[in-house]
Amino acid sequence: QVQLVESGGGLVQAGGSLRLSCAASGRTFSNYVMGWFRQAPGKDREFVGFINRSGTSTYYPDSVKGRFTISRDNAKNTVYLQMNGLKPEDTAVYYCAARIGITTTQYDYWGQGTQVTVSS
Repeated sequence: QVQLVESGGGLVQAGGSLRLSCAASGRTFSNYVMGWFRQAPGKDREFVGFINRSGTSTYYPDSVKGRFTISRDNAKNTVYLQMNGLKPEDTAVYYCAARIGITTTQYDYWGQGTQVTVSS
């Protein structure tokens, strides 16, 4: 099992950048695929991307591809979401999540979320 705590959210101007961090507890962080999600008020949760266990592979949907980058530092038990070229529609609560499975997309553990607000 793993406990996740996001940080780094805040208010940023459109076109700006923000880096989110997700700190994980435990000694088995490298066993988990890590994902990022976001949810805006009144909207469904949206997949933002994931990074594999070794940090050698990432995947992003078209909505953030080219703007967002996920990385991880297994020695620090931390995963990051670097967000560049932010748009007002990126405003949401951002969550990190962890899963053991590599053949499914079901995430087992979730952080509490951190608010990102992008002003126009």
